[in-house]
Amino acid sequence: MFMFKNLKSDLPASIVVFFVALPLCLGIALASGAPLFSGLIAGIIGGIIVGGLSGSRVGVSGPAAGLAAIVLTAIGSLGGYENFLVAVVLGGIIQLVFGFLKAGIIGYYFPSSVIKGMLTGIGIIIILKQIPHFFGYDAEPEGADSFIEASGENTFSAIFNIFDNIAVGPTVVGLISLGILLLWSNVLVKKGKFFEVIQGPLVAVAVGIIFYVVTQTNDALAISPAHLVSVPVPDSFDSFLGQFSFPNFSAITNPAIWVTAFTIALVASLETLLCVEATDKLDPEKSVTPTNRELLAQGTGNIISGLIGGLPITQVIVRSSANIQSNAKTKMSAILHGFLLLISVILIPTLLNKIPLSVLAAILLIVGYKLAKPALFAKMYKLGWKQSIPFFVTVAGIVFTDLLVGIGLGLAVGIVVILLKSYQNSHFLHIEDNSNGKHKIKMSLAEEVTFFNKGAILKELDSLPRDTYLEFDVTKTRYLDYDIIEILEDFAFKAKERNIDIKLISKRGIVENPDSFIEFFKLRPKSKISLS
Repeated sequence: MFMFKNLKSDLPASIVVFFVALPLCLGIALASGAPLFSGLIAGIIGGIIVGGLSGSRVGVSGPAAGLAAIVLTAIGSLGGYENFLVAVVLGGIIQLVFGFLKAGIIGYYFPSSVIKGMLTGIGIIIILKQIPHFFGYDAEPEGADSFIEASGENTFSAIFNIFDNIAVGPTVVGLISLGILLLWSNVLVKKGKFFEVIQGPLVAVAVGIIFYVVTQTNDALAISPAHLVSVPVPDSFDSFLGQFSFPNFSAITNPAIWVTAFTIALVASLETLLCVEATDKLDPEKSVTPTNRELLAQGTGNIISGLIGGLPITQVIVRSSANIQSNAKTKMSAILHGFLLLISVILIPTLLNKIPLSVLAAILLIVGYKLAKPALFAKMYKLGWKQSIPFFVTVAGIVFTDLLVGIGLGLAVGIVVILLKSYQNSHFLHIEDNSNGKHKIKMSLAEEVTFFNKGAILKELDSLPRDTYLEFDVTKTRYLDYDIIEILEDFAFKAKERNIDIKLISKRGIVENPDSFIEFFKLRPKSKISLS
């Protein structure tokens, strides 16, 4: 009953997500080389089943473009779509295993700068991919999440070809829809409750349908079927049931199916965990999604989707961000969008096929802009290079390659930054005035010192001049690798040759010119210690 308390917010949000999800489900299925209906199945299961089981307040699941290339290749290599469905079911089972093994914690090990870069990169991709659709150039069916070249084109070539392929009708209704959306969100929503309950995207879609019907006899403004949503229209109940496919479990002994299943489980789980992290950051209420529960929900969804002919499912940022921006309050919004997909493909497929794609493009342009606001670039730049470099590398990687490669590049840069700062922050070197003809130098080790710090410490110790008085302070150090102790042990030997006096300061006491650091710390070879 708690979820129904927020129905006045969740229902309008679910309608927006429904209109965003519908063309994506169809486009991703087309780009995957799978039956169009399989994308709708995945969207329905992602909304109703995964939405119900998930612990995410505002996350929305469905077919993801990040898996389209894997699906396209697998269908051909495994000998047909029915064989591929076996891999989807097995992939779901593997995800359940991941969930029971508590593998969901992996999602928390991605730096904030990389997550923000992922959101921004996806926002830019959404904008770039929807520009051609906005002007009525629909050669690329997939649309929103990646650079799938199903039509032989990529995103940039499609944009460059707009000028030779602008369709007047779709462009006009796209501009009208964009105007409605901007007017609704910036002006009308502040005028009264009516404009909060009835969302701008719903009005834009209704105007788009009316525009299509009214202009059919106008040669200049008429919108051809190529520029409309394309939902399969069954002739009868039997033909509707005939759109479902079922896995061929006799192929389960094929090793290639197991390889594909593991690939699907790994990629889908990673994309889901990254989306969960990003969605939680976008959530105004800053909810924390239980990641292991999310893996269990996704695994269950993929098992059911595979059993009835659907594509693999992940949580997806485009639909999730649209859900958040539409002020969804609970996961009922995601569940309702799944029911809307189900009801629409059964009852009103003909009406849905009157929606111009340019109207949906206008909705997604707003979503993309909110994810990639110019102010965010300035903010990340001002935070300094440690935050800005991983952010910009992630954005560029996603825009010019794909989602996983971009995230991988950003993560790699983030790790390099961590190692560099760890190298720099392993110790503090303070040089004081001469004492009895010797340079007095105080070196304090950080709280945690690992083998990453070997180079920095070794460099400082080797650069100490002869006739130095060194105070070596480890009072704040709580953790040391044995590798560091070995460096100190070697230095103690060399210090005698270079007339360097050492004063070792720790919570265990003060020692002048220790013969052995290993004995002082009572270490065993190749071990790690905690100092107390």
